[in-house]
Amino acid sequence: MRPIQTPKTYRVKSFGCQMNVYDGDRMAELLAEQGIQPAADGEDADLVVLNTCHIREKAAEKVYSDIGRLKREDGSSPLIAVAGCVAQAEGEEIMARAPTVKMVVGPQAYHRLPEMIRAAADGHRVTDTDMPAETKFDVLPPRRRSGPTAFLTVQEGCDKFCTYCVVPYTRGAEVSRPYADLMDEAKRLIESGAREITLLGQNVNAWSGENGKGQGVGLEGLIRDLAAIPDLARIRYTTSHPNDMSRGLIAAHGEVEKLMPFLHLPVQAGNDRVLKAMNRSHTVESYLHILEHVRAVRPDIALSGDFIVGFPGETDAEFEETLKLVDTVRYAQCFSFKYSPRPGTPAATMENQLPLDVMDERLQRLQAALNRDQLAFNAASLGKTCMVLVERKGKHPGQWLGKSPWLQSVHFEGDAAVGDLVGVEITSAGPNSLGAILRQNCAA
Repeated sequence: MRPIQTPKTYRVKSFGCQMNVYDGDRMAELLAEQGIQPAADGEDADLVVLNTCHIREKAAEKVYSDIGRLKREDGSSPLIAVAGCVAQAEGEEIMARAPTVKMVVGPQAYHRLPEMIRAAADGHRVTDTDMPAETKFDVLPPRRRSGPTAFLTVQEGCDKFCTYCVVPYTRGAEVSRPYADLMDEAKRLIESGAREITLLGQNVNAWSGENGKGQGVGLEGLIRDLAAIPDLARIRYTTSHPNDMSRGLIAAHGEVEKLMPFLHLPVQAGNDRVLKAMNRSHTVESYLHILEHVRAVRPDIALSGDFIVGFPGETDAEFEETLKLVDTVRYAQCFSFKYSPRPGTPAATMENQLPLDVMDERLQRLQAALNRDQLAFNAASLGKTCMVLVERKGKHPGQWLGKSPWLQSVHFEGDAAVGDLVGVEITSAGPNSLGAILRQNCAA
């Protein structure tokens, strides 16, 4: 085995969910701790980490396509590591099919990247898809940098075993990070510039722990204690499961001013038989009951969800019930997908797999309804004033882009800076963003 040069620069490319974005940032911080620097824009990196997502069909094929694009004009390739959920699920096959890949590392083992890089530099090919007792959070370096918004993983894994989903197999069982660790990491993020923190988990509202007083608390307790940190302006959380939407968490939406009026609560389908086949623990009625309680304590809340169309055996009439649910809820935002059979999941071997053209037609109808409601929600903002957290410069000179409390993208011009909280008046509304006029600068 021929040794290769130890990398001096890196690039991490993350795909999929916010959890992958968080993991990608943590891997970047870990590499920086080893003295490996981010590659400059437009320059080849010595090391490329592909941080993959396995939720959708053909995810592995996309990985091979990405690997192929890394080949340089002279025929060489950078040191390539495949990380994330595809690595966890199909690591051995990746190693067999892609000889340019030198490292495969699962989402619970990426803290071992430094030693894997050393092995790869000695000419070895290394795979690590263990789920070790010593978690990655025990050994990752402290957070040292942040933008105005930051992700904070509080919970990982899933015990729900929805019949279509690979997460329990690629991320493992539900695990909550310790309360003290989360408070410490949040404070470091705030000290480095974060004004808003989004708490992450596959089932984030399943988080539980013991607070500084030795009391058992759920996610609402963590949120209330984070809200007490003076320099933290905003709190969000995602992704929630209806089964873990406790009364205390619902109450927090009406009582904690820093908790933004936005709730992402996936339902997946609008028919009880389909939900049961998916192994979802809620019914349409129980789901709507949760939303009723949330809206009672926070009437202006923006609701978001996930939908899967074309689940095996879904009839036309059952799909119509999904459209009826959408009409009832009127989501501000939503994610919708065609059912995608994932190897190893129970749904992949169910009878009555639906034709692609049927799923295509249903998805188009569903997305038309969701887009209608998103535009209506944005249009209802016209004339309102709200606070916007400035995240970055816009496309045009003097333009800024930020987020409203309801997670809408807002662009405006004026005297502002990244990290400012500014008051604006909404003057235009499109399907994906709002335009505004700066009314006051409330930068702290």
